[in-house]
Amino acid sequence: MGALLKILFHLLIVRPLTLVVIGLNVRGKSNLPKKGPAILAANHNSHLDTLILQSLFPLCMQKSIRPVAAADYFMKNRLLAWFSTQVMGILPIQRKLSISGGDPLSGCIEALEKGEILIIYPEGSRGEAEKISDFKNGIAHLAKKFPESPVFPIFLHGCGKALPKGEAIFVPFFVDCVVGEPRYWCGNKNEFTEELRSDIDALSEQCDLKAWE
Repeated sequence: MGALLKILFHLLIVRPLTLVVIGLNVRGKSNLPKKGPAILAANHNSHLDTLILQSLFPLCMQKSIRPVAAADYFMKNRLLAWFSTQVMGILPIQRKLSISGGDPLSGCIEALEKGEILIIYPEGSRGEAEKISDFKNGIAHLAKKFPESPVFPIFLHGCGKALPKGEAIFVPFFVDCVVGEPRYWCGNKNEFTEELRSDIDALSEQCDLKAWE
């Protein structure tokens, strides 16, 4: 049932939104993975980010695209939890360590073992519109555990203007999405995180950011 709802949501909401309402400009789309396990690592300014990234893949792959999202936000009530997991297909994780001491990334590990493609925002949460915050090391932990799985840096620009943090009203706006070449585990968590941040910063230079100011 969840897979069908996700496909319908993609056809009826995501695709019209990205093709008609938003002026979406994608560069480097050929770099995207054709199958998992793989990780998409993007900067994060808006809930719209996830819809943009899901729209990059064909219908036949939607079931395997798993956005990683904060359980404390997306699972805070039954309706939101149902929509998030059954329609959006999110993989909820705890941003804070639990008393039981369980691994907050266990769901991500299981998904990668199944050959799925994760959408992860290394900043950990939505930042200030059109600015990139410091990256956390969670994605490096996954890269270390799955050293042969590619991590694709992606830069998004414009989502924070189209649907800013804290706003519920969508504003039609041009959005740029730049997909970089994959990066693999390098042997050091801090170095991997820093290099991934550098990759995304480099991708941002392919956009005419001054035109948006």
